[in-house]
Amino acid sequence: MAKKKSNVVTAKKGLSANAWTTIAVLALAVVVIGGVLVFNRSDSSAPQGAIAADVLRHPDSNTLTTSSSTAVTVVEFLDYQCPVCEAYYQNVTHTLEKDYAGKITFVTRNFPLPMHPLAVPAAKAAEAASLQGKYQPMFDKLYGDYPAWALAADGQNVSDDTARAQAKFESYATEIGLDLAKFRADLASPAVQQRIDQGKADGEKAGVSGTPTIFVNGNQFKPTGQTYPDIAQQLRGEIDKALKA
Repeated sequence: MAKKKSNVVTAKKGLSANAWTTIAVLALAVVVIGGVLVFNRSDSSAPQGAIAADVLRHPDSNTLTTSSSTAVTVVEFLDYQCPVCEAYYQNVTHTLEKDYAGKITFVTRNFPLPMHPLAVPAAKAAEAASLQGKYQPMFDKLYGDYPAWALAADGQNVSDDTARAQAKFESYATEIGLDLAKFRADLASPAVQQRIDQGKADGEKAGVSGTPTIFVNGNQFKPTGQTYPDIAQQLRGEIDKALKA
């Protein structure tokens, strides 16, 4: 832009340097605030408040414990190869499941994450076992013997050894009394894959982005504790509160 020569009259009538600076700052603020509002609008579609029961649980969803009362339903979206899910099983949910047996309905849903190469095969093993009425025994085998199939030889990183994992899954199937031929057929069945896909789709509707994600009566549990005993106590507190409501 070509510069114009200024004189005393136009200088007095024009805006000062400070004024232009103020306008620039305000304009930038409008852009920034507008951007924030855009992001807020994009997030406004995320679920707010309690999630609908029919999203969190289907009639054929697997349960670890059930209650004749519908007072409290706990739903966990999980990944069988997720190390934190395994830690929750060992330190939070397995004991809770036993202590609240018959008092709550505890539902588990599949939410395999892409960074865990054996998450889907493990979910298939769990779902195939459920078709023979042995979901809970397989669930306990998968988490109870987690290092044997889920971890690499270093004991730290997750494994991608599908052959080793499948051999373990078959050994678990034999140990819990499954029909092995049916188990193998169900592993590859569209019905089993559909149950996994449905869990992932429902989790996304509920705003799940990682595992484990737990809901108590449709409200997402947001742990604040720094240790697993703290988290367990917090979760029990929410369940107890719901039972008394």
